[in-house]
Amino acid sequence: MLKRFSDPDRLSRRRFLTATAATAATAGGVIAAPATADTLADVPPRGPGDDLGAYSPRSPYVQIARIPEAAPGQRNVDPSAAINSKSPLDKFVGTITPTDLHYERSHSGVPNLDPSKHRVLVHGMVKQPLVLTLEDLRAMPSISRIAFLECTGNGWENWKSAPDTVTVQNTHGLVSTHEWTGVPLSFLIDLVGVDRASTWMLAEGDDGAAVARSIPLTDEIIAEGILAYGQNGEPLRPAHGFPVRLFLPGFEGNLNIKWLRRLKFGDQPFMTRWETARYTQLRPDGKARQFQLKQDVNSVITAPSGMMRIKPGSNRITGLAWSGHGRITRVEVSADGGATWAVAALTGPVLPKAQARFQHDWVWDGRPTKIVSRSTDEQGNVQPDRASFIAQVGTNALFHYSAQQTWGIDEAGHVRNVLA
Repeated sequence: MLKRFSDPDRLSRRRFLTATAATAATAGGVIAAPATADTLADVPPRGPGDDLGAYSPRSPYVQIARIPEAAPGQRNVDPSAAINSKSPLDKFVGTITPTDLHYERSHSGVPNLDPSKHRVLVHGMVKQPLVLTLEDLRAMPSISRIAFLECTGNGWENWKSAPDTVTVQNTHGLVSTHEWTGVPLSFLIDLVGVDRASTWMLAEGDDGAAVARSIPLTDEIIAEGILAYGQNGEPLRPAHGFPVRLFLPGFEGNLNIKWLRRLKFGDQPFMTRWETARYTQLRPDGKARQFQLKQDVNSVITAPSGMMRIKPGSNRITGLAWSGHGRITRVEVSADGGATWAVAALTGPVLPKAQARFQHDWVWDGRPTKIVSRSTDEQGNVQPDRASFIAQVGTNALFHYSAQQTWGIDEAGHVRNVLA
């Protein structure tokens, strides 16, 4: 059962130090002996630092990296055989993902594109077809937006079973949040004069696999889509679409075509192999669903989480929540496997279609238990428990896993991935 501190608005110094120490233990850190109140004699002496450089590296004391993966359950693979690389959610603070730790997913490696030679063709049912350079795009009006991007395969570790040696990086590391900068799709649509009868758009990449997807021209996509050339204040990294990509906030990752080379407008889906043989969802009845485009409401506790160890006493539960349907309005956490729930605090700002950080202080009594989170978005969508989710979609599917994530804790404080 979750317990609150007796006075959550006034945290005594002793209680604060206790909670801080427990949080450090949860995160896998090493707790040093406390310094006395009136001296810093145990702190190493000061001295001259390193020279300034062309960029700022991380501290050598910070170990943080992605992990490559070849298929569900296949970890520690040769990077040359990997199809994705997952972000270390358990090491992050706040909500913005460092650019170099954004998850990666590609079908034919990362192309090396010269921005001066790259072109974007805009054609089809338009009045004025155009071929645009990166310079052309950067001369157009731009917007910036903080939003998440999530691979449809995120969570695939838990479709059929719950391997107990995985971390939250393994289970949920295919989602990242960034500030994206570029040209509003609506501006480009007006510029080329898209025919009012056009209801679909084909987006095609310049990678070796020629990934291409049909995208419905809904009011939401037209209003929120971006031809992005910037990410977290700098040009896109090559692995994330340099020099330009399509970004559609809240929609499945593979629609956000990287290395964008072509937009074609038409009055029906283009039925590429990526939406027939690949990104379809097998249902329990054996039929496949096409165009399951939105990323549903989701959340995960990032600490304490898989392969961590905690101690009895005060612990802080923290994690991330997100939804392709809009803003997260509520996150609840349970420390008894879903029998009872408590409302977690959301760390602002909480933005539409962006990850929100949640946290809740909890006192663990040392007995085995399970912790789990569930989120609610502004449209009233509530993250389902695993049993309800599987009852609806079955276990033959592979994409759009959004069931509640449960972590089991044994009497020794070991945290493991479990099924609810």
